[in-house]
Amino acid sequence: MSNPYKNVHPYMVECAAEAARVARGVTPAQLTEPTHCPDWDVRTLVNHWVLYTSHGMEHRALRKELPEALTGRDFTTDPDWAEAYGAQLDRAVAAWDDPDVWEGEVDLGMAAMPAAELASMIVKETAVHGWDVAVSTGQEFRISDGAARLVLEVVETHGELYRQYDGFADPVAVPDDAPVFERALAASGRDPRQPAKGRADH
Repeated sequence: MSNPYKNVHPYMVECAAEAARVARGVTPAQLTEPTHCPDWDVRTLVNHWVLYTSHGMEHRALRKELPEALTGRDFTTDPDWAEAYGAQLDRAVAAWDDPDVWEGEVDLGMAAMPAAELASMIVKETAVHGWDVAVSTGQEFRISDGAARLVLEVVETHGELYRQYDGFADPVAVPDDAPVFERALAASGRDPRQPAKGRADH
């Protein structure tokens, strides 16, 4: 990718905005509802989503580790968690709004990864888990075909790695002419047309 800041950051902005919109549509009563992620209710799914796609996104840009105060936190105990998530997404996106941040590598502890590649994976997490939350709460997660193509590329590039760690289930068959985002979801082990069934990634 010749200029990841120019080519990926706009999709980061787009997916973050859609994630914030979906979060605001989650009701308190839905937090105890089941999801298609094994053993995860909506609360557990939301906490994972909030942690890694907003706080994690910002900390990766700043080359900082997530503190235990965040990794063990139940964000949904705050009645305004969705608004707080939206504000944190804004901070995270702003942290990546610098071409220099996309250069070099990010230390992940056990290994390092090119910053641009990691940023693309976080966009994937934002969109795919955003879809998980949306379908678990009777909503839709809508992104442009450009953003969906990025998500599909990440899923296809890193799919086997995710499966090694039980991150993705086996791909689900969809028609070749299915919308791009549906193809990305299917490649990650989700059934985009029967969202309440099957297993998804964590």
